[in-house]
Amino acid sequence: MALINTIREKSGWAVGVVAVGMVLFIVGGDLVGGNSKLFNRDQTVVGEIAGEKVELEDFNNTLEQAKQSFVQQQGRQPDEQTMGYLRDQAWNQTIYRIAFQKEFDKLGLTVSDEELTDMVQGKNIHPSIRQAFTDQQTGQFDRSKIIQYLQGLDKMPPDAQAAWHNFEANLGPERMGQKYNNLLKMSNYVTSAEAKRFDEDQNTRASMRYLFVPYFSISDSAVKVTDDQLQAYLDKNKGRYKVEDGRTIEYVSIPVTASVEDSTTSRQAVDQLATQFAAAPNDSLFVKLNSDQPYSAAFVSPAEMPEKLRQQLPLAVGKVYGPYSENGTTSLYKVTGEKAGAQPAARASHILIKADGTTPEADAAAKAKATDVLNKIKGGADFATMARQFGTDGTVSTGGDLGWFQQGRMVPEFEKAVFGASSAGLLPGLVKTSFGYHIIKITAPKTSQTYQVAAVQKRIAPSEATNEAAYAKAQALKGEITDLESFRKAVAKDKTLQKQEAKGLGRGDRAVNSLQNAREIVRWAYGTAGKKTAVGDVSEVFDMGDQYVIAVLTGERSKGTADVASLKSELQSAVRNEIKAQQIMEKLKGKTGTLEQIAATYGPQAQVKTAEGVALGSGTIPGLGGEPVAVGKVFGLKAGQKSTPIQGEQGVLIVEPVSVQKPTAATDVATVKKQLMAQRQNRADGLIYEAVKNHADIKDERNKFF
Repeated sequence: MALINTIREKSGWAVGVVAVGMVLFIVGGDLVGGNSKLFNRDQTVVGEIAGEKVELEDFNNTLEQAKQSFVQQQGRQPDEQTMGYLRDQAWNQTIYRIAFQKEFDKLGLTVSDEELTDMVQGKNIHPSIRQAFTDQQTGQFDRSKIIQYLQGLDKMPPDAQAAWHNFEANLGPERMGQKYNNLLKMSNYVTSAEAKRFDEDQNTRASMRYLFVPYFSISDSAVKVTDDQLQAYLDKNKGRYKVEDGRTIEYVSIPVTASVEDSTTSRQAVDQLATQFAAAPNDSLFVKLNSDQPYSAAFVSPAEMPEKLRQQLPLAVGKVYGPYSENGTTSLYKVTGEKAGAQPAARASHILIKADGTTPEADAAAKAKATDVLNKIKGGADFATMARQFGTDGTVSTGGDLGWFQQGRMVPEFEKAVFGASSAGLLPGLVKTSFGYHIIKITAPKTSQTYQVAAVQKRIAPSEATNEAAYAKAQALKGEITDLESFRKAVAKDKTLQKQEAKGLGRGDRAVNSLQNAREIVRWAYGTAGKKTAVGDVSEVFDMGDQYVIAVLTGERSKGTADVASLKSELQSAVRNEIKAQQIMEKLKGKTGTLEQIAATYGPQAQVKTAEGVALGSGTIPGLGGEPVAVGKVFGLKAGQKSTPIQGEQGVLIVEPVSVQKPTAATDVATVKKQLMAQRQNRADGLIYEAVKNHADIKDERNKFF
């Protein structure tokens, strides 16, 4: 049976995977096509591929195969999220089955019976079969075992026979796909001249100087952008803004949250458990029977404990702490063991004073400021107040509190000071690190003590009455809404509600902003079988488990180029930068002299900098970022020659090469050619698939049914 299970696993592999990372899913048999026996085709069509309709029954057959493969491999039934992935897999299988078969037919590609036999028991054994019939001890492949297996196949259980036949049926289509891909991939080539140029681009380094005027030096409010300019930019850059079908909705959610009464009831139940927990002879079993979270036998340091439990340190073995209610959960903790841990933990607060620069003067100023603050604290000033006033990092809002942390989490100088302290209190001197000067207060000295804690945690769940009240509120709200205007008015009237918007929902989306498993909302937005949703339509009340949702369709987008409205913010930024570039370049026009002289004439917004090790192939300037046009200009100029102003990605530049160092070692042309060929071969499978898919004019209407 082990061998049968191995074959069964490989049959799942054959269904779900194709060669060399290409997401092509292959199904055998005549599962998809125009031979449906259903009469009302318009109501049972899940899409169209290369002019051929895909019937619901045929698609479900493909989906069932994918589902069974999942069950065989994982040993469990798929949940709803997994079913969404399996539907995508089945759809990709269907695309391959129809779109690629048409390409095979055009070229006259076939797979002979001799080839299939060769893949099963000949010289070119399929990798899955070779793996299944290789002895695990010796690592030797035994062809005779294949013959033996096939001869006894008719005596095996029906599911084993079906698994083999399914695997075997996919060998032909898979081989056909490999032939087609190889036919196209073998047309790739790299010339010697191309290899030399690539190597030179990657290894030639330039030293350069450049003048840079960032776009942010001009205020956004000073640049007015019109809708005509946005449309003109979009028309000029259509290729960058291709989109799929999309829907935009506004929605409101009515949460189902536990009431005060629910919290009281939950607390009373946990109070009763506390007494039982203290006397329980088997703590892990008690947790398993009474907690929403599994038992953990791990020993934890104070740094890893819940804050409520840390406040009770030191803890006593055998004692039950709590109940504590936090974030919708009521918890009990029983200490079941203690021991010394490998890493000590401590708690501290700090005030970080950073230097304003890297000069000795800036460092001295930061030290003087930190010393002054430390002296004020020694004189009686409140540490937390000083931290909020003078701190320069993310702990300002917490009064400098860093919380508990284990050794190994902070920079060495800081840790040496904290873990070297033997008691709580303010450290007498400053501690300098790469971040600046620290004033440190030990709030809990180091301890290596760890505890084993059994936790009973119960979620404070809303009662049936609370759920019904939320549903009634949602239904009452729905009763007031007939269109978008009434929706907005009704939501605005209730201050407990907040309207939200989700833009560009795709047909296959399963989430709506933070709403997970929201497939029904997406399906409604696109319209289900026999019922189209129009802009302005109001949904029914969707039950999302912990909330009820009402939505209104506010916009729809067809596949093609995005419109200005959906991209307005992004387009405004791009057009605004173009206008700023024109203004900056106009101001730089006609200015001569050195880069420093031009910068001085322009104003303080212009900066002159130096960059070393600039590579043409990277298109980036160290310290600035991606600027491919400017980098290209550098390698087209002579040393000391300045470029004209360049409209860059982040601002306007004038570049001046200082020197260009070409590689001294001779180019190994053969190796570079192999490298480039490998890159192209790796990309080819995906590109072939996308090309055939795009050419197939696919209409995906699965949302009508799933």
